[in-house]
Amino acid sequence: MKLCIAEKPSVAREIAQILGAKSRRDGYFEGSGYQVSWTFGHLCTLKEPNDYTDRWKYWNLRELPMIPPRFGIKVIDDAGVKKQFAILQSLIEKADEIINCGDAGQEGELIQRWVLAKAQNKAPVKRLWISSLTEEAIREGFEKLLPGEEFDKLYEAGSARAIGDWLLGMNATRLYTLKYGQNKQVLSIGRVQTPTLAMIVERQLEIENFKPEPYWEIKTTYRETVFSSTTGRFQKPEDAQTVLEEISGIDLYIGNIETKNSNEHPPRLFDLTSLQIECNRKFNLSADETLRTIQSLYEKKVTTYPRVDTTFLSDDIYKKVPGTLKNLKGFENLTQPILDGGKIRKSAKVFDNKKITDHHAIIPTGQNRIDLTDNERKVFDLVAKRFIAVFYPDCQVANTSIEASIGPHPFKATGKQILKPGWRSVFQNEKDDNSEDRILPAFTTGEHGPHQPELQEKQTQPPQYFTEATLLRAMETAGKNMDDEELRDLMKENGIGRPSTRANIIETLFRRRYIRKERKRLVATPTGVDLILSIENELLKSAELTGQWERKLRQIESGELEIGRFMDELKTMVMEVVTQVKTSPKKEIALLEDEPEEKGKTKSGEPKTQKTTAKAPKKEEEEIICPRCGKGKLLKGKSAWGCSEWKDGCRFTIPFVVHEKKLTDKQISTLATKKKSPSIKGFSYHDLKIDGKLMLNDDCEIVLQAEIKDDSTCPKCNIGKIVKGKTAYGCTNFKAGCDFRVPFEIG
Repeated sequence: MKLCIAEKPSVAREIAQILGAKSRRDGYFEGSGYQVSWTFGHLCTLKEPNDYTDRWKYWNLRELPMIPPRFGIKVIDDAGVKKQFAILQSLIEKADEIINCGDAGQEGELIQRWVLAKAQNKAPVKRLWISSLTEEAIREGFEKLLPGEEFDKLYEAGSARAIGDWLLGMNATRLYTLKYGQNKQVLSIGRVQTPTLAMIVERQLEIENFKPEPYWEIKTTYRETVFSSTTGRFQKPEDAQTVLEEISGIDLYIGNIETKNSNEHPPRLFDLTSLQIECNRKFNLSADETLRTIQSLYEKKVTTYPRVDTTFLSDDIYKKVPGTLKNLKGFENLTQPILDGGKIRKSAKVFDNKKITDHHAIIPTGQNRIDLTDNERKVFDLVAKRFIAVFYPDCQVANTSIEASIGPHPFKATGKQILKPGWRSVFQNEKDDNSEDRILPAFTTGEHGPHQPELQEKQTQPPQYFTEATLLRAMETAGKNMDDEELRDLMKENGIGRPSTRANIIETLFRRRYIRKERKRLVATPTGVDLILSIENELLKSAELTGQWERKLRQIESGELEIGRFMDELKTMVMEVVTQVKTSPKKEIALLEDEPEEKGKTKSGEPKTQKTTAKAPKKEEEEIICPRCGKGKLLKGKSAWGCSEWKDGCRFTIPFVVHEKKLTDKQISTLATKKKSPSIKGFSYHDLKIDGKLMLNDDCEIVLQAEIKDDSTCPKCNIGKIVKGKTAYGCTNFKAGCDFRVPFEIG
């Protein structure tokens, strides 16, 4: 019997259906010679300090550093996890062959290897390695299963990352908490988290300490075109005033006119970081929201694997391009010119096998879904249009530079004109915030005329606060400010964090209340500032040095560096940090609680004054157990209820608003405890108001079960009647063009 292990139940269900394993058992599917089971992300984790020795159970400076002689793993202490692991262990013991169907990446490999190691697997292992969850991709992947040993180095890199995070995180967090913490407040330190916070703090201090200096510029307008003095900035107002007086009242003369034609290449395809940046810039989505949205699109089979750090495609994708373009519904006006234009463009800036590691750039699969949420539609539109654009011709532009003179003083004006839009026609209806194109009127050398000079007083400006978009870019390039795509590619090896983890790092800084958001700006709190200022060891907070550690992890993955050498360097660094902090003077750190403010206190933190009138005691709020992990309790945040075990990896949340409907606390409580809400009115779906019940599926994801009466009048065309199909409600007037369709279950 062959055992397939997927990373989550929904993926296992897809694989089981394709393989013919149609019999549902407790914790797995079976049939056609296959058993298909699953994990729920991590089932195993590294042991806690107290699992190694009782001395590490208590936080004590004298016991630091904690460096186990050999790291071990254990099953996560959760009833649901333990049950599923026991099922897997039993299946693994009887299996003739294991097929690792985990997420095709470093973290996915680690999740599966830890389960196999803990279950003491003896069977040979094959690896399913795919970039999308379409039926075609899964079938193709099973036809080309790879030996599990080919991914040993990938596992080593994932293991080194996890152990490195444990060594630094456990030791440094205890160290700084015991040295500087107050009132049992934990000061969290992390290998990636801390240098990320340091970048925000250093930028903020630079802004706060910035002293603006005045300067003056001279500009003049001739034929509705602004010409700037090539002298640049004047540091003294009297110098600028002298020039202004000298050019006033005399004609401006046009001198040399130079026009250069050039080609602008289409924008690169998306990797995860560039997609998160674009979504933050255009839709104000956080990095975490974008990651969750593109992950959902991947699981709905409409886009490829999202956790990637390349903007290129492999050559074998080229032959699939016509089919993908042809199947993109709703984009026919953009795809048809490519399909009708003969041989499809194949650019080296798009197709390059040397730039591919585990996966290619994020692209559409060619499959379509009508049950996408508003955010999913927005993000899919970005991915689809970027994919279409790379097959359009370059945009041809004319860059014009015009020199002018007023008496002895030189001036200059520049402008750009689009000659042939090429790929820009894909985005022609979209506003480009970065566009500074200026079309100039026709000038002739030697012409002259009156102009309107102006003296402008300005001030030097401080650097801008980080936004999530600019912080993600800084993390990718280890703090280096780079606009050039090719230079950014070179720096990616030294970036801090991985594309898949950067969003969670930013969310962790918010949860720890080390940073807060003011509109789009990321601002460090007093706790965040004090914490960074208290860290003397540069390696803990240096983006560039931490980026070098990331590079070493990639070298382990590629086989260029032995894992033992990396671990020795990391242990040495941890010992140096501990010694340094132990001998440092104690400092006060302003502390903010992780949790929201306590009830019974004002926003300033002062206790509320009690009225003397007697009042019945308020009934205690009922605790809601997390339906996903079964261990944590649901806590009310700013926009959602979330699990108290988030520090241990449980990411279960119930938003206050689902499909534009604000839920009551009682409805949320019922959904969490019974995995089904009562009937609720007023959800929004594709601009329609519908009623329904919210359900939690096998993955504890929220699904809306639509409730629409058969034979009622169609709310879209007001002519046809609603009918119930196999998977969705539809309209009898569909032949006349009514496209009303509501799935029974909406994700």
